[in-house]
Amino acid sequence: MSDPFIKNNFSDYTEQDFVEFIDEIRKEDKAPTDDRADILLLHFNEIVGHPSKMDLIYYPEPGADTSSSGIACTVATWREANGLPGFKK
Repeated sequence: MSDPFIKNNFSDYTEQDFVEFIDEIRKEDKAPTDDRADILLLHFNEIVGHPSKMDLIYYPEPGADTSSSGIACTVATWREANGLPGFKK
């Protein structure tokens, strides 16, 4: 089964796509099973490149913007600072 929220690379996501992907992870956290949430989180960990990975969602740094947009911005800023591709334009 193909999941519309899973794309091959970080740079295949627009910023809005990525925000919606994080929203979907949060929605799946409330689902009766963790099956899809686990798949989405593994994918998040694989593509973000950020060393904190899913801790950005579940164990953010004090004072961090924990909204989906804030997490997307944190990842994009870190990727740019480390010479990695950003969001699809």
